[in-house]
Amino acid sequence: MQVSIPFHIMKLFIISWVLLLMVGIRETRAQSPEWSRQAQWIVPGFAEDTLLRPSPIYRKIFTLHKPVQSAVLYISAHGVFEAFMGNRKIGEEYFAPGWTSYDTRLQYRQYDIKPYLQSGKNDLQVIVGEGWYRGAFGGLMQKNNYGSDPGIIAMADIRFTDGSSIRLYTDSSWQSTTGPVLHADIYGGMLYNANIQPGNWQPVTVATFSKDILVPTVGDGVKKQERIPAVRVFTAPNGDQLVDFGQNLAGWVSFRVKGKKNDTIRISHAEVLDKNGNFYTGNLREATATDTYILKGNSVESFEPMFTWHGFRYIKVEGCKPLKENFTAIALYTAMQPTGSFSCSDPGINQLQQNISWSLKGNFLDIPTDCPQRSERLGWTGDAQVFFRTAAFNFNVRDFYAKWLQDLRADQRPNGSVPTIIPWIYRNLQPPRKNGVAGWSDAATIVPWQMYQVYGDTAILTQQYASMKAWVDHIQGASTDGLWTVNGYGDWLAPGDSTSLPFIDQCFWAYSTQLLINTAAILGHQDDVQHYTSMLQQVKSSFLQHYMKPEGYTMPNTQTSYVLALELQMLPDSIKPLAAKRLDELVKANNNHLATGFLGTPWLLHALSNNGYVHTAYDLLKQDTWPSWLYPVKMGATTIWEKWNAILPDSNVQATSYNHYAYGAVGDWLYRVVGGIDAAASAYKKINIHPIPGGGITWVKCSYISPYGKIVSNWQLEGEHIKMQVEIPNGATATIYVPGKGAMEVKAGKYNLEGNISPQENKLSKR
Repeated sequence: MQVSIPFHIMKLFIISWVLLLMVGIRETRAQSPEWSRQAQWIVPGFAEDTLLRPSPIYRKIFTLHKPVQSAVLYISAHGVFEAFMGNRKIGEEYFAPGWTSYDTRLQYRQYDIKPYLQSGKNDLQVIVGEGWYRGAFGGLMQKNNYGSDPGIIAMADIRFTDGSSIRLYTDSSWQSTTGPVLHADIYGGMLYNANIQPGNWQPVTVATFSKDILVPTVGDGVKKQERIPAVRVFTAPNGDQLVDFGQNLAGWVSFRVKGKKNDTIRISHAEVLDKNGNFYTGNLREATATDTYILKGNSVESFEPMFTWHGFRYIKVEGCKPLKENFTAIALYTAMQPTGSFSCSDPGINQLQQNISWSLKGNFLDIPTDCPQRSERLGWTGDAQVFFRTAAFNFNVRDFYAKWLQDLRADQRPNGSVPTIIPWIYRNLQPPRKNGVAGWSDAATIVPWQMYQVYGDTAILTQQYASMKAWVDHIQGASTDGLWTVNGYGDWLAPGDSTSLPFIDQCFWAYSTQLLINTAAILGHQDDVQHYTSMLQQVKSSFLQHYMKPEGYTMPNTQTSYVLALELQMLPDSIKPLAAKRLDELVKANNNHLATGFLGTPWLLHALSNNGYVHTAYDLLKQDTWPSWLYPVKMGATTIWEKWNAILPDSNVQATSYNHYAYGAVGDWLYRVVGGIDAAASAYKKINIHPIPGGGITWVKCSYISPYGKIVSNWQLEGEHIKMQVEIPNGATATIYVPGKGAMEVKAGKYNLEGNISPQENKLSKR
């Protein structure tokens, strides 16, 4: 019998096995890639200005006399680099080679440089910025976190049409100098003097850094994305000249200017204005977020920074009178294929969805960061795991998270604990919470499992299995009498009563153990299934004994405690209805406001809708006073805030992040419940189409590009009548739940269906 597998699924399997093979090789032996074996690490051959630390430039001039068949450049750096042939930038990526656990993994880029070559003289130049490797980065603002030398290693493999070839390696024949980039810092911005041109080239120095850690790049890297023109130029009450782009984003500003030689233009960045309408940077901490350009003079000059990015909606312009047409904001984020689309009849919810998408874009810059604006921008594991399912609905994030998980595995401590930041930037410091943190370190189990659910990729499970197992074993080793208690972050920034740390710890111990059991079963590790199933029974038994009352009350009695108990499957079936009722009562007692933080919020609406309280879930979704999802929308937000009340009702602003995707995890509920698209089997091989109308929403358009193809679930209400348009891709099957008619099993195809909602459901839809 032959089985037909769609090409895109076959491609995914091929990529998975290649990744698995690469991982196996890397974990069994350290070996440098073939291209690097004759290449040498090189560093500048001149003394560095240790104050500004100008970006060094490396150069190799070579001559070609024959037609070129193919030409490939392999290159990596200690820092971030851009390569040029003459004046043409090679490739579309920025911040290459990306941020990894540099002690164990340093990515290299591979570029097709044939289009950049010419007959005769060719001038290959590489400029290196400080980046994550050696720039002032992290909360301590420490330089040289991974090393102090901005070195590069490269090889150009040029093959001619006559069958001959040459290879150009980095070696002592290269030259080095500095140029117009006098300083470039992720937090601080860039200082660029257009009057300085590279000159006084000096021989490089050959260095002896490791080549064995060089690995191929995963994914397409960071690229320029949306270009957003200025929407207004205005003078603030304090006299500052400001430009508003109408959208909070992560990236930089491209501008044109004309002036005299040595005129200086300064562009500062901010996300919000204060209560009085003035430029506000109090939330940036140590980040000065300012790009400075010194003019050459005479003609119109164009400028974009490099080796830095900013989180901003507004800029302050000093040194010239800004004209709206001269300023364009450019969004920068990792290149990912859009996969989802959600819109509905409610403008506020549509804006919420847009805010979720823009916060993803603003924080998926090579790694999943917490925020793009202040002196942080770190890969907090809790944020990354709570947002994964929402991220996967909006973009194909498989490669993005696969890369990050390799660094999680690399930075995992020998005792199995997982740092709360990946990559772990503070190399000379042990994680302050040596035993890990519930909900954060559990990214080690949650993200691989959810990646398998979304993409059907067992290679990810195989790659991460040892890491998953080590983390669960560590929890058990750190527990006492069947209870795990650590000094964690809890339900971070919850506006309601605090949920005790031991309660949260026990829930996530159970959850990680269950996911490990699931993974072991898929990979065929039956001994582990038995061992961890026994452990899970003990964990849940201790939970019920210490944190639950028979009447269904959790101890403590908070929204988050019930959410975690219900959604992480801590309760026997006999208690679940009681616990769900308690949660519903708590929400109503709080005047239909949420009281959850980073850990409770992602599952809050699911805990209600999965247990018969979808009306309460919609009441929460539609709430627009603090704390709620629509309160920031009402206050003019264009991204998700770190705090529910980042801007107070009286317009006072707080020193917090205004681009922080964690609370945007509600997007998962929009797609799965409001839109009705859910996976019934991994990779959406089997699909559930089950929209639940409510909240006064009269129509929804929802689609998702799964590994098998596009899934569509659209619906419209006309009184008590519902019309549905459903599309199932080839290779997949689905169960469609039609209100008033029940479930129907279907194969691939397009379906127009009609049903009726009950008077009670119709009343719900008008709430």
